[in-house]
Amino acid sequence: MEVLGVVTARGGSKGVPRKNIRLLGGKPLLTWTAEAAMSARSLTKVVLSTDDEEIAAVGRAAHLDVPFMRPAELAQDRTPTLAVLQHTLRWFEERGEHYDAVCLLQPTNPLRTAATIDACIAKLVETGADAVVTVLPVPAEHNPHWVYFAAANGELRLATGEAEPISRRQDLPTAFHREGSVYVTRRDVLIEQNSLYGARVIGFEVDPSASVNIDSIEDWARAEALVGHRA
Repeated sequence: MEVLGVVTARGGSKGVPRKNIRLLGGKPLLTWTAEAAMSARSLTKVVLSTDDEEIAAVGRAAHLDVPFMRPAELAQDRTPTLAVLQHTLRWFEERGEHYDAVCLLQPTNPLRTAATIDACIAKLVETGADAVVTVLPVPAEHNPHWVYFAAANGELRLATGEAEPISRRQDLPTAFHREGSVYVTRRDVLIEQNSLYGARVIGFEVDPSASVNIDSIEDWARAEALVGHRA
């Protein structure tokens, strides 16, 4: 399977300004993802999609290919990741390069490993799924069987649509949420179905103690602690 690794890193970050090139454990945040991607055996090519020349320079220094600068209209706060991946795929296809799947790698999840990337791609191949995403287990108190939505009149309705919640913690089915460090999606799902997930998604569970998604200064502090613990 030909898999295109796409690292997405735009210049405008709000929670932690310039976070993609800010130093984490002595090296730019982007470099952590670049090193994992370049060490993964299952990625045919790895490219950086960015609108920022400084980020592009850091990416090149980390051996990422930067074949184009991302258009400004695809680097806004509300630009969906799907549109960025579609743009990257189409850019290559217009030049005669075709890939079976895309692996999205976001620098805000710096602790994923090459082994996790390879395992997710292997699971896509083995299962025939439309997409494979890394996941974490949901704590029991946030399980959909115990979560309520409030109607306009204040009435509560279980997220599952059931009449009553499961009473015992031990009887709750395991629930998962997206972890964010690896998404692998087939090309036709991205382009033809206009989806990052498709109809059949498989989860790859990762270790919660080695996972962090940096959106805030508090997240950055946790990442620093985890990196320090690894040293």
